[in-house]
Amino acid sequence: MNLMSITRIKRTDSEDTGFVTLTQELSAVLAILNGEQNDFYVQHNRIDTIRNAIVAYSGDQPIACGAFRAVDGEVVEIKRMYVQPELRGTGIGWAVLQALEEWAGELGYSAAILETSRRLEPAVRLYTRSGYALIPNYGPYVGVDDSVCMRKAIESSVTR
Repeated sequence: MNLMSITRIKRTDSEDTGFVTLTQELSAVLAILNGEQNDFYVQHNRIDTIRNAIVAYSGDQPIACGAFRAVDGEVVEIKRMYVQPELRGTGIGWAVLQALEEWAGELGYSAAILETSRRLEPAVRLYTRSGYALIPNYGPYVGVDDSVCMRKAIESSVTR
């Protein structure tokens, strides 16, 4: 399966069953990766207040997701990016990220930030290739050695 396998990208929220299922898969993967530090990260990755989520489908099957939340009136934070393991490296993550950035731009945001694990090298590469640049760790990630924080200017389609 590849990027052409995406049959639909759906804008939704945290109550969407496809989004919930995929984020549960992501949480299970991250629990193993994060080990003893998992409780720290879990508190920053709750989905119950997410209003802007994307789910990519192949047919009726949800295969990838991502979300954003407003940091302030200009910046969103990209959250809960996940592509099912067998589909990684096919461009699906890039498509989800582009859909999130486009949606955020439509809502008037001009930048996106994110945090990921430095051990998730494919994720770091995806974000770098998508134009994200390293920034000092922000908020709860200040001083967390495993965290990599990044930022990208996005095109806002709203004039203020």
